[in-house]
Amino acid sequence: MKKARYLIPGDYMADPAVHVFNDKLYIYPSHDRESCIPENDSGDHFDMRDYHVFSMDDVESDATDHGVVLDAGDIPWAGRQLWDCDVAYRDGKYYLYFPLKDRNDIFRIGVAVADRPEGPFIPCENPMKGSYSIDPAVLSDGGNCYMYFGGLWGGQLQRYRNNRALECAVLPEGGEPALCPKIVRLGDSMLEFGEEPRDVVILDEKGNPLTAGDTKRRFFEASWVHRHNGKYYFSYSTGDTHLLCYATGDNPYGPFVYRGVILTPVVGWTTHHSIVKFREKWYLFHHDCVPSGGKTWLRSLKVIELEYNEDGSIKTIEGT
Repeated sequence: MKKARYLIPGDYMADPAVHVFNDKLYIYPSHDRESCIPENDSGDHFDMRDYHVFSMDDVESDATDHGVVLDAGDIPWAGRQLWDCDVAYRDGKYYLYFPLKDRNDIFRIGVAVADRPEGPFIPCENPMKGSYSIDPAVLSDGGNCYMYFGGLWGGQLQRYRNNRALECAVLPEGGEPALCPKIVRLGDSMLEFGEEPRDVVILDEKGNPLTAGDTKRRFFEASWVHRHNGKYYFSYSTGDTHLLCYATGDNPYGPFVYRGVILTPVVGWTTHHSIVKFREKWYLFHHDCVPSGGKTWLRSLKVIELEYNEDGSIKTIEGT
């Protein structure tokens, strides 16, 4: 296994969503900054305000910074905290999906549109109707686009059941079924949901849904989906146990069966990633906090080659 490589030494970037457009790698990360906000479980110290886009001719080349492509000050409904985003392409347009707290401090998912993968992106007037929580990730598959989303604690997923807000947030415990990430097919316009979001169920080896107490396997945040040899790989972070795990299924909706660990813990609290195939090799993009001296809110992007075993399982990568 090759050693991971840092990509953007001059700035703090995190949560990389990576896609291949026009035979180049395009990276859509969060942009960390020194917020001077005390660290807490709600993630208030992750107070990101804008997005940059980076492109690379290959994984060994320097990353080109295309500058700020969307700023919170340009979003009409903005409150605070631009967290992890993703981008999808359809019919000549590029759509950037981003979580942002509105003026009531509730996370919604917004859309911004561009004519080029490097932006700039023009935000829509309002967030997507019916959207909530964080970490949108979009899979283009068979003519449809599916958004996966959700995150616990500061991501506010515990505030909802059946796509409706609760009067008080409730986190399952122990042997109760764990909260599920969500999937929703996007409408033809790419600006709205085409259906009601559904649960993405992750099963154990016996076919039972993972429980809330199974903290080394249950979903916490950071959904990503890719296809390999006809299988759908749903990967995610376990959050407070600091693992990147994955499960596999036969269609975008799942259910997905837990398969193992992709990445063991790195320096820093969060683990967030994307997996992409580029020129016949697979790569894991992720982040850690080594360059910042372990400050969890100042993260740096990395890339490393990802490999499969003959049975389709992913070889575990040792974190820093």
